[in-house]
Parts: sequence; structure tokens; C-alpha cells
Amino acid sequence: MSYTIALAGNPNCGKTTLFNELTGSKQHVGNWPGVTVDKKEGRYKKDKEINVLDLPGTYSLSPYSAEEIVARDYIVKEKPDAVINIVDGTSIERNLYLTVQVLETGIPTVIAMNMMDEVENRGDQINCQKLSEILGVPVVPIVARSGKGLDALMKAVQKVASEKKKTGQLKIFGEDIEEAVEEIKNYLTEGTPEDQQWTAIKLLEGDEIISDSLKPEQASMVQKIVRKMDDICNGDTEAAIADKRYQYIGQVVKKAVKRSHAGHVETKSDKLDKILTNRILALPIFAVVMYILFAATFSENFLFIPGLPSPGVWLAGIVETAWGALTGLVEGGLTAIGASDWALGLVLSCMDGVGAVAGFLPLVLVLFLLLSFLEDSGYMARVAFVMDRIFRHFGLSGRSFIPLLMGFGCSVPALMASRTLENDKDRKITMMITPFMSCGAKLPIYMMFAVTLFAQSNQTFIVFGIYMIGLVVAVLSAFILGKAIKGGETSNFIMELPSYRVPTLKSVLIHAWEKVKGFAVKAGTIIFGSTVLIWLLSNFNFSGMCDMEESFLASIGNAIKVIFIPLGFADWRASVGVVTGWIAKENIVATFGQLFGGVSDEVIEAVSAGEEALPAITSIFTPAAAWSYMAFNLLCMPCFAAVGAIKREMGSWKWTLRAIGYQMLTAYIVSFAIYHLFGLFY
Repeated sequence: MSYTIALAGNPNCGKTTLFNELTGSKQHVGNWPGVTVDKKEGRYKKDKEINVLDLPGTYSLSPYSAEEIVARDYIVKEKPDAVINIVDGTSIERNLYLTVQVLETGIPTVIAMNMMDEVENRGDQINCQKLSEILGVPVVPIVARSGKGLDALMKAVQKVASEKKKTGQLKIFGEDIEEAVEEIKNYLTEGTPEDQQWTAIKLLEGDEIISDSLKPEQASMVQKIVRKMDDICNGDTEAAIADKRYQYIGQVVKKAVKRSHAGHVETKSDKLDKILTNRILALPIFAVVMYILFAATFSENFLFIPGLPSPGVWLAGIVETAWGALTGLVEGGLTAIGASDWALGLVLSCMDGVGAVAGFLPLVLVLFLLLSFLEDSGYMARVAFVMDRIFRHFGLSGRSFIPLLMGFGCSVPALMASRTLENDKDRKITMMITPFMSCGAKLPIYMMFAVTLFAQSNQTFIVFGIYMIGLVVAVLSAFILGKAIKGGETSNFIMELPSYRVPTLKSVLIHAWEKVKGFAVKAGTIIFGSTVLIWLLSNFNFSGMCDMEESFLASIGNAIKVIFIPLGFADWRASVGVVTGWIAKENIVATFGQLFGGVSDEVIEAVSAGEEALPAITSIFTPAAAWSYMAFNLLCMPCFAAVGAIKREMGSWKWTLRAIGYQMLTAYIVSFAIYHLFGLFY
């Protein structure tokens, strides 16, 4: 029999980890709130009849943000066969608030008491059997990261779902509130008794979304009851109900949980936070951590040892050499079978274009392995907390740092993550500045210029510097846009700081693989298709096959290059690169790979040694022009997929075009300034 099971829990309680373990899916697991911004779906790997949904994290079913509404509406309106409520055992009091609300819905529920290994390490004890007796639903201890207890959990879930056993209605609010709930239920003529119970509580709490669904006569009677309760509760019935829930949770915890220490005990995380979130030390430490991350990815002298390449550079050399050998084999094979000149040119040109991008795959892999390690460890949650102090001065909530951080991976999910922001003004500003982050697709552009135009000792600084330019421009743009866009006050940033954890190898590899897989898929599809088109446009005109300088592509580039003369790159090939970059940013490297002679054996050897990637680009780029070109492609309109995401999240072409216009103007101004400033030194 088929069942639909929903996973519900607080942010960072282990929901997505559990989802991955149950379904074998590769959703990103992050040790910071805001990772899941929509519901995700998969099949239980041991029984394909069971459909599992990973809902966005929420602290309650009284939603204030978009992802909380997604979770609330699915549980209440779609009515899954059962809910697995994941509870973080290390923060049981806070997590049980959502549990109580889920039980109020009447939907069959099983509680997964997660992180029991950490509970035991603290010396605490949670009596799951006692909890089950009190709450009236199964409570199963698990460790989602290791898979411990998951079989027992799914057995309990299947039993609850098959029996369709509704959760009991907890009588926890006291006589006055309970009577008001029953009175409201009498005016609700639709839905099951469980629906009416939950709806009555929501109406009493003043949930406007629920109130909008009432008939006029129902709304009138409910308002009278709510006003009466407000008088009894000193004007705040919602707070009184929340207080009753917490009182009940306190009693439950007292009966079922034994602490090893009375009161607050300073943990290792607390001790680390005194340093890593220190008002003075936090930002310098973050800058050093990020520089070390870039050095481990791009440095030719790793750990300051001359001649020792970083893991990223070492792997890149291997891939580049292998691709060069493959290109040679293909060329030899085509020549042996007597392939025509145009066929040989097309195939080799496509291999040059795709190969120019493929050579940077190891760098992307290493970068995202290290970034995912920082995310899963809990450190990036602290960075978001620290950045709130800065962002608030510029009119933006620190919550915006989470989408910006995700933008270092890919702009599309980062833009989707902006829906977690409560304030519409914050959402618009965040979506307009998120593309200023250096996504993985922009990294090959930086490396192409860094290894070609700059000394080995400066290459890490070059890449680090361009990443920092994006962050600085984003913060300054937040200030400018905050003044220009009308809206409410900056929303408060309240964020749970998770405990520091050593990330599992599996979660780090899953995250890195997903990023690299997307990069590789684009290289094999979008970029391959683009290289074919570029070859045709660069080898043909209306008269047929021709020299590149007389081709369609040259005509297009020459028509638009005048725009870029003030920025230092007036050659038509540079202009064409900007345009193809809007299809996919790494397309710029593929385009240059074709237009500047591709990836020859000599170039492969040079790249392996950390030298020039495409030496021919030095004929049209000075170091100052290279800085300008990198900055322009960092800040200008993102790829078409990201533009589509902006349109979906903005819900308006007017605002989408405003965002693109602002990005293009910013890119032009910053690139102009960089070119003329660096021109004084280079």
C-alpha cells in the first residue's frame, strides 16, 4: 500500500539528513538554517510505495515567512498519511513547541528523537517511552547522520499510517481557552473534528490566513469570542496560548528528561564562539579562513612550500593533461579516416571549448568540498550572525547573508533562498545583489586570467580579491537600494546557532558532487551546444566558409565592442565572450578556448605548471583590462537561468528588468573605475 510521509521539524534539526538517508537522494545537508527552501520529494529506498517529503524547516505552525507557510499548508491542507516530526534531542524544549502544534492538527504522527549520540555525550537521558506515553504517539530515538534507528522509525511510521490513527487532542490550554476553542468549533460547519480543533486554535491565535477563509457570519461570531478572550488574557490571547504550550512542554521535559548538570553548562561550542563571534576578532578570522580556503584551491606554493601545488591545482593539471591527450587521439583518429577539414575543425574546436572549461572542474570540486565543510561544521551560521552587525548598518538583515553565501555555489538556488526573508524590501534587495557573488561558473574566468596574466605568487590573491569585490559591491548596493526602494523596516534577524559538528564525509561529498555535477552537465550540454554555434558563426558569413575576422561572429563583436572601449577591452572577441557568458558564465572560457587557439599540448603543459592557460589573450588584455573584464562579468547580468529565477521570485517583469538594469550599470561603473585605477600601476 502506498503512503505519503511528510518530514517536519525545526531548521537544522536533521530533516534533510534524514531525508537523504531514507530516500538516497542528494539534497544538500547544511549545519545552518535556510538550506531547504521548498518541499523536496523522494521514495523510501527500502519500499518504493512510500513517498517521503522534506518540508522546509519551521519553528511553529504559526507562519511568518514563505517557507513556514509551505510547511504549514502542506501538513494542514494536503493531509499526508503520516508526519515524522524530527526533534533535536539537544534542544528538546524548543523543538517540542512545533511537536505540540503538529499534534493539534490530529494528523497521524511519529516523533523521531534525533541526535541521541550528542545527548548521550552530554550525559543526558531522554526517556522516549515516557514521552510516547505522555504525548500519545510513538517516539523513536535515532541518529540520522549514521542511520541508527531508522528501520525502527519507518516500522512505526508504516504502522501509524496504515492504522490511520489520529493524534489525541492535548488539553493543555486551561479552562477558559479550551471553552473558547469548543465554542468556535460550534461555528465551523466544514471539515473533520481534527480540522475544526486546529482551525479553532488558529482563529483564537488571530491567524489572518485562516480568518480569510471564514464566511461573514462565522467571522463575526469568532471575532466576538476572540475579543472576549483578549479581555481575559490582558489583550494578547496568542501569547497566552503560546505560554500554555511552553508550560506544558516544561512539565513533559521534567518527567521524561534527566540532565547531567543543573542549569547552563558551557559547551565546547560556547567556548569557540567567544573567539569566532567576538566583536573584534570575528571578521579578521573570517577573512583569514576564506584566504586559506582559496590558497588550498588555487595556490602554486601550498602551505608556503615552493613548488608544492594545492590539491586543486594538482588535480587540474592531471585533467588538463588527460584532455589534451584525448584531443590528440581524436584528431589522429579523424585524420586517419580522412575526415574533411571542416569536420575536423568543428570537432576539435568543440573539444577545445569544452576542454577549456573541463580543466577547471577540479578547482570547482576542491572549492566546494572546503565550503561545504565550513557550512556543515556550523561555522557559516556564525558568519551570518556576525555579518548581521555590518548588514544592519546598510539597511539589510543578516538573514540575507544565507542566500548570498549560497550564491558562491549557484545563483539559482540562492535566489530561491531569498524567499525565506520576511520583509518584501529585503527580498527584493537580496535578489538584486545575490548575482554579485562569484558562483562556481565564474571561477574558470578568474583562473584563466590569473594563470595567464599574473605571477604565480599573486594568483591566489587575484582570485580572493575578485571574490571580495563581489561581496563589497553587494554590501554597498544594499545601502544604495535600501534608500531607493520604499518598504518597511529591516526585519529582525533571529537565528539559532547550531552546535559545532565534525561534518560527515558523506554529506560533504554529496554537496560537492552536486555542484560539480551541475557544472559538468552544463559543460556537456549548454556549453557543447554553444561551442558548435560559436564555431559556425566564427567560420561562416553570407558567402560561405571564411576567415574568422570576416565571420558573422566578428561582425557581431565589432558592432558592440565600442561599448566596452572605456573598460579596456575593445577586441571583438572579448565582446562576444560577454554575450555568450549570459548563456552560462563558464561559456566565456569555452568561447576564448575556440577564438584564441584552443588547448594545445604546449598550453596543457603550461597550465600544469601553473603558467599561461590561453597565452594568446595577452595580445588584447593588459593586467588592468583583465581585472576590468573579470569585474564586469562578475557584476553584470547573470546567466539566463538566474534571470528566470529572479523573474519567478520577483513575480514581476518590471522588477526583473530593474534588477538587470542595476546589475549592468553597476558592472559598467565598477569595471570602468577598476580599469583606470589599475592602469596607474600596470
